[in-house]
Amino acid sequence: MYNTLLTNLEDGIFTITINRPEKLNALNKEVMTELNSALDEVADNKDIQSAIITGSGSKAFVAGADISEFKGLSSAEGKAMAKYGQDTFFRIENSSKPIVACVNGFALGGGCELAMSCHFRIASDNAKFSQPEVNLGIIPGYGGTQRLVQLIGKGRALELIMTGNMVDAATAMQYGLVNHVVSQDVLIDTATTLLKIINAKSSSAIAASITAANAAYSHNQNGYEVELEVFGNCFGTPDMNEGVNAFLEKRKPIFR
Repeated sequence: MYNTLLTNLEDGIFTITINRPEKLNALNKEVMTELNSALDEVADNKDIQSAIITGSGSKAFVAGADISEFKGLSSAEGKAMAKYGQDTFFRIENSSKPIVACVNGFALGGGCELAMSCHFRIASDNAKFSQPEVNLGIIPGYGGTQRLVQLIGKGRALELIMTGNMVDAATAMQYGLVNHVVSQDVLIDTATTLLKIINAKSSSAIAASITAANAAYSHNQNGYEVELEVFGNCFGTPDMNEGVNAFLEKRKPIFR
């Protein structure tokens, strides 16, 4: 179905693998277009409860954008390209279904930005993270200047952005950029185990959790007000009724 992606759906978990190993899975126009189509699947397919994004091979998650496509772009064209990237990554960040990045190697430039747009990140022990755009005379343009600050703080983020330096998985874990560091052979299994736990919960509560947490970083919303709104909306739902009844009846809830 896709030229640059491999997809698989099993036990409600949709795995999207960026498949350009000869280019270290670099993001080009075709990858971004197909990634949007895969995100349509995540949104529209009721059998998909959650998703994993990873890269093919053992070297790279995504080693940045395809720089050959930058050459000759005007300012307006560069801005349009960045806008498309930002819009795509906003879709991941705001997905009502959890999307986890399994970072299996280099996550550089746009690859680091892609990973950061996911709801959380699990890294293999050979993973490397960097925003090296300064070496090209540009800055991160797919949301990297914003999400890196949010995730690891302004000082550390600016140091990485301005030096272009690379950090390993252990440092990324220390900084709070990733949730777990595991060996590459259990990377997908670790994500699958976590997502199976999440998938067993109330899907409406999971979606509300994402909405409320994302509002903490919004300049256009009061996060506490959003929390109140989505908290209130949980009441009277079938999931809330099942959860409360199961608790009172001392049994495990069965969410539909």
